[in-house]
Amino acid sequence: MDSEDAARGATTDIGSALYGLATRAVRRLPRDLSLTSGATLATLDRTGPRRITDLAADAGVTQPAMTVLVRVLEESGLVERGGDPSDRRVTLVFLTGAGASYVRERRRAGVDAFAGLVDRLAADEVEALAAALPALRRLAALDDRDRDGAGRDGAGR
Repeated sequence: MDSEDAARGATTDIGSALYGLATRAVRRLPRDLSLTSGATLATLDRTGPRRITDLAADAGVTQPAMTVLVRVLEESGLVERGGDPSDRRVTLVFLTGAGASYVRERRRAGVDAFAGLVDRLAADEVEALAAALPALRRLAALDDRDRDGAGRDGAGR
C-alpha cells in the first residue's frame, strides 16, 4: 500500500468514526421534537432570523412543509415571525428566548453525554482527542461554510 492509499484509508476511517459519533449523538437527543424541528432551531440559533424558504432549503424539505413546522414551533413558543426591517415585504422567523434556551439545553445534554464517555478513556486517549481539537474545530468551520453556501466553487467545494 503506497502513502496515497494509506492516506485515503485513514481519511475513510476518520470519516467513519466521525459519522458513527454523529449518529450516536443524534440518537441521544431528546425525542420531544423531530430532528428537522431541532435542526431548524439550531440553524436559527447559529445564523439568526431566516426566511421560511431559506430554512426549507437548509432542512431539505418543501416550503409548505417548513411553513407547517414553523407554525408548530410558533405555537410551542420556540419561534416567532416578524418583518424584515430592511424589506417590509419579507417575513422572517426568529428564535424566541424559549427557543434559544431549548437549543442550549439540548446542546448541553449532548456535551454532557460525550464528556461522560471521555471521562472513561485512558489519559493518553484524552490527550489524543485534545490534540485533535483544532482539526475538529476546522472541520466544523468548513461544514458551516459549506452549509452557508460560502467557499464553494463550481464543483460544490
